[in-house]
Amino acid sequence: MPTISTTLFNRAGSLLAALVALAGPALWSPPAMAKPGPAFPFAVHEKILPNGLHIEVVNYDSPGLVAYYTIVRTGSRNEVEPGKSGFAHFFEHMMFRGTERYSQDAYNKVITSIGADSNAYTSDDLTVYHTLAGKAALPTIAEIEADRFRNLKYSQPDFEKEARAVLGEYNKNASNPLEKMTETLYDHAFTAHTYKHTTMGFLKDIENMPNQFAYSLQFFDRYYRPDNVTVLVVGDVDAAAVFPLIEKEYGDWKSGPPRPAVPVEPLQTKERRAAQPWTGPTLSVLMEGFHTPAFSTKNVDLPALDVLSELLFAERAPLYKRLVITDQMVETLSGAADPHVDPNLFTVVARIKKPEDIARVETAIHDEVARIGRQGVDDKTLAEVLSHVKYAFAARLSTADRAADVAASFIALTGSIASINDYFALYDRVTSADVKRVAQTYFTATNRTVVTLTAVK
Repeated sequence: MPTISTTLFNRAGSLLAALVALAGPALWSPPAMAKPGPAFPFAVHEKILPNGLHIEVVNYDSPGLVAYYTIVRTGSRNEVEPGKSGFAHFFEHMMFRGTERYSQDAYNKVITSIGADSNAYTSDDLTVYHTLAGKAALPTIAEIEADRFRNLKYSQPDFEKEARAVLGEYNKNASNPLEKMTETLYDHAFTAHTYKHTTMGFLKDIENMPNQFAYSLQFFDRYYRPDNVTVLVVGDVDAAAVFPLIEKEYGDWKSGPPRPAVPVEPLQTKERRAAQPWTGPTLSVLMEGFHTPAFSTKNVDLPALDVLSELLFAERAPLYKRLVITDQMVETLSGAADPHVDPNLFTVVARIKKPEDIARVETAIHDEVARIGRQGVDDKTLAEVLSHVKYAFAARLSTADRAADVAASFIALTGSIASINDYFALYDRVTSADVKRVAQTYFTATNRTVVTLTAVK
């Protein structure tokens, strides 16, 4: 059976955070300038069926291999009804329950027989089902994937059993202090928007999920529709052959009903704080969130915040060297803004060796942000950071499957693979003045939510 992967900490696993991680200690080493050209350099072919289904075909040099992604532009962001959080992730589970034509066992036997690697994940803005297999298996994959999206069928006992499995997954994840802190941070940072709850959902909603069989049918009917889905095929493929294949399998799938709007988060006007006690042994943790803008291919602020995260938290950054290496107060230090459909957070995480140092670490972080807000960054360092970000992104496209994963994240944000190149073009516009401005604008006390975790003896 395919494994299923979702974590409460998806929010911290952002695209740009991954780029920062790839940057690592090489930041500010003598750069080899990135070659000019698009960030996503592969040929992309697009077709939209009359029912609204988007088909994206990407030619990638992977002889004999194809990555088949089905992207549902629905995540925990779309769980708008009170008491109904967690259903986007829940369907990540239910989609492996089978149909009349292909039961769960039959589906798994097909996946095994074609030697495919199949899995799924959910985040705030999307749910993705992905399969990596040989090129010859493409018609079979299209058939079984179209079948489960159009004809998923499950009984109430099956629903209740899977809901209990989700509760078990929540309890397992909640044993991680960082995941529990993330849950607390977002619960306090948001008051109206659905980013208030994690991808897993509120605990009380998950506990009540077995009683929501009727709502589950409504949720599936609302969001698992062709006008909310993109089929993405990356690899050794010919678009002229893929388009009729997809149209054959999905063409008579009916488009869906109108979908409810997502609440708008009001402006935060004062600092919010929460303390998270922890009964087991753990280091103290400081977690902060600062509201940041939504993803955009026009606004340079997110790329500027990405540069700022490098200046603050890369291993050669002055703040990192002082707190982690020289003073040895902090074990790990990181921070990044995670691109989202709607405004989200720049999160900062510090694991601190002694609880009495939490306040000192917090002050040191704020002081360094304020210093950069006053002084900005010199041109040489800025050029090196930007060059490194571009190379780090290129490294994420090293296989057909990884390129499909990157493309899926941008399809969720904008509906278009073209937004990758539009977004990375913004990095060439980032100036020292932009870095100063975003440091001054977003890292204010009134825009800040702080969560601290300490062990309770």
